[in-house]
Amino acid sequence: MDAVYTHGHHASVLRSHRWRTAANSAAYLLPHLRPEMSLLDVGSGPGTITADLARRVARVTASEVTEQALALARTEIEAGGLDNVDFAVADVHHLDFPDASFDVVHAHQVLQHVGDPVQALREMRRVTKPGGIVAARDSDYTAFTWYPALPALAEWMTLYQKLARANGGEPDAGRRLLSWARAAGFEEVTATSSTWCFASPDDRAWWGGMWAERVLGSALAEQALATGAATEDDLRRISRGWLEWAEAGDGWLSILHGEILCRT
Repeated sequence: MDAVYTHGHHASVLRSHRWRTAANSAAYLLPHLRPEMSLLDVGSGPGTITADLARRVARVTASEVTEQALALARTEIEAGGLDNVDFAVADVHHLDFPDASFDVVHAHQVLQHVGDPVQALREMRRVTKPGGIVAARDSDYTAFTWYPALPALAEWMTLYQKLARANGGEPDAGRRLLSWARAAGFEEVTATSSTWCFASPDDRAWWGGMWAERVLGSALAEQALATGAATEDDLRRISRGWLEWAEAGDGWLSILHGEILCRT
């Protein structure tokens, strides 16, 4: 059931994760939130989405699998001066909360990294109050699309898929969310999708530069080299490919996400 987190917490990874907000990453959930609600944010990461959600509901609990990971969210929450956030180290497969504890349980880019996403959703359902909401959003890597069709980016995709699956995850989680929700016992599920799109010069420079660094210095690079999935030359070639894409005047990238809103 255990899985290894493919991305790790390198500075380049956190740079992209801290870009995430409730508006660009949880828009499908926001219309359903009310000020009096309690919310569990599973896999809160660096806490930028968590902080936004805490500004919309009465109480939020941020959870992560280690105290080290949870410290990232603590820093963000403290910097924002929020006093309605609790913190808990928790494994989504076995959440240490009583039944029916929260009005909403939310997970962004989490289920693609866990060993048993159906069990995770069962636990998220268990700790949600009757009539509450379980919400999840995950990328679908095979559905990513870009232009120009650079060989180095195709190589990046093949490498990422290989490493993510070797780590026990499912990089094409987005398309599977509805199926996993049904298997977890949810009957009332609204399934949607949304995208991030990077096409302006500034967006391309930011996203392409971030990935150019990630493939050389993050946990992804360490795993690729340690397992023999890629050589240093391979990683340098992929990194240059991201920079080439970023510099292309007609460069465009769309990242698809699947989303589910499940009523308990």
